Amino acid sequence: MTKLPFKELFRVLKPNGKIAITIPAFLPEKICWMLSDEYYAPKEVGGHVRIYRKNDIRRKMKLKGLQPFDYHRAHALHSPYWWLKCAVGPKNESNRLVRLYLRFLTWDIVKQPRITKYLEKVLQPVLGKSAIVYGQKKEFL
Repeated sequence: MTKLPFKELFRVLKPNGKIAITIPAFLPEKICWMLSDEYYAPKEVGGHVRIYRKNDIRRKMKLKGLQPFDYHRAHALHSPYWWLKCAVGPKNESNRLVRLYLRFLTWDIVKQPRITKYLEKVLQPVLGKSAIVYGQKKEFL
């Protein structure tokens, strides 16, 4: 994220307003990038352009006047799916393992069994594909 988006986020956020910023989590995304250069921009239209570590994004927020106050990760069970996709080619929908894992993820989303909720909770600090940083616009007098 360049300076401009943070400047704009600060501009449009009301005083003391809160914001949630979602970004790709560094480790799971870095693994995808190592497995396939077709996964990220510019080769993949709409793909991620850059990834950040937790402290990098928090520092950028602070520099633009947004005070980070919470952070968590989500979608840990999705990381292996994307690693498989990157290993066989991001656009390869016919791979058997990719199809089976997608079926598993769909089942998990629809049925929400306790075991996968537990696995998600345990794994998300390390494998969570998405990082969410919460911030607040602090007004300085």
